[in-house]
Amino acid sequence: MLPRILACLILLAFAAAAQRQKVVINAETPEGALLQQFGQEQEDAKKIAVAEEFLAKFPQHEGAPWVMGLLQPLYLKTNQLDKAIATGEKLLAGDPDDAEIAHNTLKAAEAKKDADLILQWSNRTSAVARKVAAKPKPSSEDEVEAWKYSVDYARQLDTYTEYALYRAMLENTDPKKKIMLAEALENRNPASQYVPQMAGQLFIAYQQVGNRDRALAVALKTVATDQTNEDMLLAVADDALQKKDYDGAIKHSETLVALMASKAKPDGVSDDDWQKKKDMTTGVGSWIAGMSYMAKKQFAPADKALRVAIPLVKNNDQMLAAALFNAGLANHSLKRMNDAASFFEQCAKIKSPFQAQAQQNVKAIRGR
Repeated sequence: MLPRILACLILLAFAAAAQRQKVVINAETPEGALLQQFGQEQEDAKKIAVAEEFLAKFPQHEGAPWVMGLLQPLYLKTNQLDKAIATGEKLLAGDPDDAEIAHNTLKAAEAKKDADLILQWSNRTSAVARKVAAKPKPSSEDEVEAWKYSVDYARQLDTYTEYALYRAMLENTDPKKKIMLAEALENRNPASQYVPQMAGQLFIAYQQVGNRDRALAVALKTVATDQTNEDMLLAVADDALQKKDYDGAIKHSETLVALMASKAKPDGVSDDDWQKKKDMTTGVGSWIAGMSYMAKKQFAPADKALRVAIPLVKNNDQMLAAALFNAGLANHSLKRMNDAASFFEQCAKIKSPFQAQAQQNVKAIRGR
């Protein structure tokens, strides 16, 4: 999608530039001679030097905006980003509806990789694009073709401004900046194609800054339509368990366990790290399912889930103790006394709130 947008923006930019008023050059005058030299220079550095000389000597000349409009892309090309942005500011002060100039200025902000600057120019460029796109069709047939070009360019540019926020959000390592960019995009256009694509990163960013409620809100919204992110599924399943929504906890935890059984290792993750992630996630998901089934007194599925969880949560004493104790209760209810005693015996060896009762249960079953 993005390459097509960029290609169309480039083609339409040429059309937009063609519509910009040009200047009649009189080479007999000092200013005209500089303009002529500017047009004839082939090297970017020399072309920039001539343009800057012209603007310094003749800042009020009618050709100044035309020169600046051609100078800004040269600044971009030669990585003089601050000058490109300053030139964009000046040009938009004179023509607030120049979408091409706004676009170039946004690209300069992107090249600087400054999140605040990207947000500023994404917002500003979007406002320009929407204003241009909303212009009514002209009554004169001679102007219709140019109007179509400008409206099409503006609409695609508005989409690009959303992509600029999305890409900056993905590339930024500061969770607060990630949140700033993502929230700005969603507030501007909740229906943007990039909103669901950034949900996983936004979820992590909220967790990193300690905003559990916002992280959970992202997870709940995402999981309603997309059950492919194990971290969000786990958060939703755990939240349901905490709220005693046992049916919801079972639904999401079992979806999670099934996902981890089939999901391929992501690129860039080692086999060892991925196996650890699978084991941890499957273990906690099975633990949530088992505890939820126990709350519903559905002992057979509880026993099945807890048997999966026990070896996978062995490094967490509190979760392990709870799983062992409840597995003991489930098997006792299923009249599997030897299994029940075995689970209680294992639980009795772990210091936890279940230890004393597990010891008593062992005595009751074993008769000693």
